[in-house]
Amino acid sequence: MKKYLKNSNFYILIAFLIMAILFYSSSQTYEQQSQVGLLGKLLSSHPFEEQLKGISFNYAGDEVSIKAKGYIKFVEFFIRKGAHFGTYFLLGGSWFLGLNLKMKQPLLVGVVAWLTATGYAGLDEFHQMMTGGRTPLFQDVMLDSIGALTAVVICLVVIGIKKLRK
Repeated sequence: MKKYLKNSNFYILIAFLIMAILFYSSSQTYEQQSQVGLLGKLLSSHPFEEQLKGISFNYAGDEVSIKAKGYIKFVEFFIRKGAHFGTYFLLGGSWFLGLNLKMKQPLLVGVVAWLTATGYAGLDEFHQMMTGGRTPLFQDVMLDSIGALTAVVICLVVIGIKKLRK
């Protein structure tokens, strides 16, 4: 396993795999992706509903609250946005690790990895615009970009700490 973790092509392959999964995912309509039915079964007792009732904010011009969306769609909103952040975190981190093993210039690699992931986020939202039943959002591109940036910053901090220890 260590052999794979030191191979830049492994991380670049992971990045391309994530991009392929994202492309497939953005080819699906909301109804095809929706987990409302499953969440309705899993969360039938509405755990933590009382604590979550006080949360209300706007995202892309729509109110996000239990009152506006209902409990299950409110929970699904956080799962979907968490998936945005997490997927692009993995994408940005994979690009960083793969490119850094080749180039050995962490700051430049960080910028390239972040811009690559952010650019793909924009293209992914454009792809959603071409898919029926989807709503492309600039706010999602920003969320994706922040996910990728978070991974890049963590990678840079780890590299910095390792240099300080030497």
